[in-house]
Amino acid sequence: MTGKPEERTAIELLELIASGEMSVCAAVEASLARLHDVEPALNAFVTVRADEALREARDADARRARGAPLGPLFGLPVSVKDLIAVGGMPLTFGSRSMAHNVAAADAASIERLRRAGAIIVGKTTTSEYGCKAVGDSPLTGSTRNPWNIAMTAGGSSAGAAASVAAGVTALAVGTDGGGSIRIPAAMTGLFGVKAQFGRVPAFPIPATPSLAHVCPIGRSVRDVALLLQVLAGYDARDPASVPQSVPDFLDACEREARALRIAWSPTFGYAPVARDVLAVAEPAARAFAELGCEVDEVDAPFGDDSADLWTAEFYAGIGARLGPVLRSDRGALDPDVAAVVEQALAMPIEAYHRAVIGRYAFRERVRQFFERYDLLLSPTLPVAGVEAGVAIPPGLADRNLVTWCCYTYPFNLTGQPAASMPAGFTAAGLPVGLQVVARPYDEESLFTAAAAFEALRPWTPCAPPL
Repeated sequence: MTGKPEERTAIELLELIASGEMSVCAAVEASLARLHDVEPALNAFVTVRADEALREARDADARRARGAPLGPLFGLPVSVKDLIAVGGMPLTFGSRSMAHNVAAADAASIERLRRAGAIIVGKTTTSEYGCKAVGDSPLTGSTRNPWNIAMTAGGSSAGAAASVAAGVTALAVGTDGGGSIRIPAAMTGLFGVKAQFGRVPAFPIPATPSLAHVCPIGRSVRDVALLLQVLAGYDARDPASVPQSVPDFLDACEREARALRIAWSPTFGYAPVARDVLAVAEPAARAFAELGCEVDEVDAPFGDDSADLWTAEFYAGIGARLGPVLRSDRGALDPDVAAVVEQALAMPIEAYHRAVIGRYAFRERVRQFFERYDLLLSPTLPVAGVEAGVAIPPGLADRNLVTWCCYTYPFNLTGQPAASMPAGFTAAGLPVGLQVVARPYDEESLFTAAAAFEALRPWTPCAPPL
């Protein structure tokens, strides 16, 4: 077990709590103390619920003393992204237009967190309505990367990643509509998973209901598997919810990765990847051969870039939510977000529907590709880091607020499982992520591969120099 409290995995903390070596109060107090120490540098939280979390911790310790059954996350401090409703707490979406909004009830995922015994210490930052791949919004300012506070933590699940990387909590819940869990996971050296679309219910229905996933992020593969096990499962309130039994993600982590058929694509045929990223990601991908896997390099696995298809669907959905604010109080919005939403709303209906139809053709090309392979590997991002306050990195200005992340959004269009795992560091000390994409509904192969890679190239404990 690691020495520093902020380096402990969720499973290690849960073992300490379950054995009685650590009280729930002590676990929550340690989380809040770490939050207090790092928050001035990181700006990862919108709302902290210290009093409520401590009261829940005391109640949990009292229930355990009475011999009450313990849930799988009993006493574990966690955080929740501020695009997800926690009843009675502010739900701001990172927007000044929603600064005083309070959630009436828990989202489906939060209901499950509470039933499992987790304790929510706060709500974490997001770019406005999740519209940017960096961690800033007019409401909360800029969220910084614990590995270098001059850099963004990535977005839109900025605070979730920054706080986990800094050891405030071992696990957090975020979202991913175009890469929003994988992007900050890559930038902060974490493991973040977008499961199969609908595997985790999204209710209340989000602004981008055909693209958005509720996702776990953490420091270890098994931690994330445990949290996903709790969050996943059918919920009739979400029309896209998967009506199947939930796979055993933790069991999948114990299987051998041998004989998986893996494709490695450094560019997808269109991504202008930085040399320092490729220098880390390619050896990481090739390392799967050491595990007995077949690794083939592929150039353009599914043809043309799908950026325009994703842009039409995502920003039109956001526009439907923000349209009234755009017309009545444009100055309340992030100027970058306002501009891209205006552009989406100006798209003729015929062009929009052509994009929707194009999504089906793209999904079929991807499906055919995965008839030959179990997994696809790529860099998660074309760059290792972005300076805080910069929306689109230099050299990628021809792309929009999210599609500069050339590798992530295609798999929101297809809905299949995708993750980012730590591949190593650049010479400048910035983390680099390796994206792992599985066939539809096959999170098990993803977790098997990720756990095997983590064992081959351990990345925990690994704490930033805060």
